[in-house]
Amino acid sequence: MQIDIITIFPEMFDGPFGHSILKRARERGLVNINIFNLRDYSQGRHRNVDDYPFGGGPGMVLMVEPVARCIESLQKQNQYDEVIYLSPDGELLTQKTANKISLLNRIILLCGHYKGIDERIREHFITAEISIGDYVLSGGELAAMVVTDAIVRLIPGVLNDETSALSDSFQDDLVSPPAYTRPSEFRGWKVPDVLLSGNEKEIILWRHERSLERTKQRRPGMINNEQ
Repeated sequence: MQIDIITIFPEMFDGPFGHSILKRARERGLVNINIFNLRDYSQGRHRNVDDYPFGGGPGMVLMVEPVARCIESLQKQNQYDEVIYLSPDGELLTQKTANKISLLNRIILLCGHYKGIDERIREHFITAEISIGDYVLSGGELAAMVVTDAIVRLIPGVLNDETSALSDSFQDDLVSPPAYTRPSEFRGWKVPDVLLSGNEKEIILWRHERSLERTKQRRPGMINNEQ
């Protein structure tokens, strides 16, 4: 999979993409992540990429010209399945959305900033818009990191145990059950006997029941939405 990210702060991605699962996925050649500095596509003397909004008001808006120039430059080199804009008013990111995107070959993630981007970019270039929650961030960079992490871990071969992602919260419309590891007893706090029994069928049943119970307690809306 190829993920091309357009941003005005490329250095923000160095840390998150240089560690753990994302680092291993890149080293194994399972995902190719490229970061493009939007300022490189500005023809202004000072590499400006933003300007005041027409009609007045506070804040700045990313200009149509450098964004269009960047996207068109990338599209000349590759055919993309989606050009995704990270926006507060986009479709809310869910596990189902992450599953769907992880099956694509090439995508562009466009990070907004300030008061967003010129609407003409959204009208003529963007094919999908994603939000990671009903709140506002300073820019789309953190959202792009979240989206990237959520989809890359689903690519076959990225996780050492390929069944791990299938047992994550939200994959089956339930949150994950409680998890335990060694020691089996700590300060008198014991691990449930069923998890130590070796009875796979009983363990699967126990985990499902705990998932259902925890979902009803903590995320009842998920249960209601399925009814």
